[in-house]
Amino acid sequence: MKFLDLAKVTIRSGSGGNGCVSFRREKFIEFGGPDGGDGGRGGDVWVECVPALNTLIDFRYQQHFFAVDGRPGMGKQRTGKDGDDIVLRVPAGTEILEDDGETVIVDVTEVGQRYLLAKGGNGGWGNLNFKSSTNQSPRRANPGQEGVEREIWLRLKLIADAGLAGLPNAGKSTFLAATSNARPKIADYPFTTLHPNLGVVGIDGREFVMADIPGLIEGASEGRGLGDQFLGHIERCSVLLHIVDGTSEDVAEDFRIIDTELKLYSEIVSEKPRIVALNKSDALTDEELAERTAALEQACGSRVYVMSAATSKGVLQVLRAIWTEISAQRAEASSDEEIEPWRP
Repeated sequence: MKFLDLAKVTIRSGSGGNGCVSFRREKFIEFGGPDGGDGGRGGDVWVECVPALNTLIDFRYQQHFFAVDGRPGMGKQRTGKDGDDIVLRVPAGTEILEDDGETVIVDVTEVGQRYLLAKGGNGGWGNLNFKSSTNQSPRRANPGQEGVEREIWLRLKLIADAGLAGLPNAGKSTFLAATSNARPKIADYPFTTLHPNLGVVGIDGREFVMADIPGLIEGASEGRGLGDQFLGHIERCSVLLHIVDGTSEDVAEDFRIIDTELKLYSEIVSEKPRIVALNKSDALTDEELAERTAALEQACGSRVYVMSAATSKGVLQVLRAIWTEISAQRAEASSDEEIEPWRP
């Protein structure tokens, strides 16, 4: 299944049905008069978060979602049928944006969450509603209210606890495959990862979700390579694992490139807790490993974890460091949600 994380759709709510102008005329029955019914209400357009979805691929084949119009009123005081609603079913983590692609209408993050995108038009009144003591034979009815039509963007940002960042071929996909049941494409050439991958990682009886995004290169914010279009998938992460290729000639420069691109993309992403790991330690001598670890520590200003995703050396320590950050943020979030007891 192709991964799709951005789609533009056109939605339109249903128009209300027109009111009816009708009079009761039955032979041998007195007390006739106006009996036109009201029009039915137009259908609404809703967005709903559903489980078992992780892509917006359904919106590639259908871009127009129109709710049903309400039926007009009829004689004998019969109200028209209401139009059926239409529901856009999206995965958790989907942002609904205005046509400008920047203004957020709603952020759908929990399964079962629903939001009204376009309200259907009200049905028009029939002439029965205009009857009065001074106007006993009204010959007017209201038209139904028009529906609302708008274009919106759907942008998916995967919900994961940890995100992987680094240059192409730094070993991010290898690390994800070594620590979870995910099977991303792995090869010895750049840009083998063309779309984000998710994996469930287990450590010390605990589990968390990790997201791997395509590698960044210098100038990604300007559209070079695959650009920074996939960085949105790590905006919701609690912690970033910045993987640096230990076989690179200048590990400090590699770190600076990714750090700069994260800052250019968003302050939110660049300020997230970050764990730096020097990968492919199995391909280095002890002298090279010590030299490049020291250079990387000086560049990032924090501890550098040494590991080899291919041989699993040092991977456990990295996972424990990731879980420490995740558990701390979960505890902080749960304490913020606690409600103080009511006191008179």
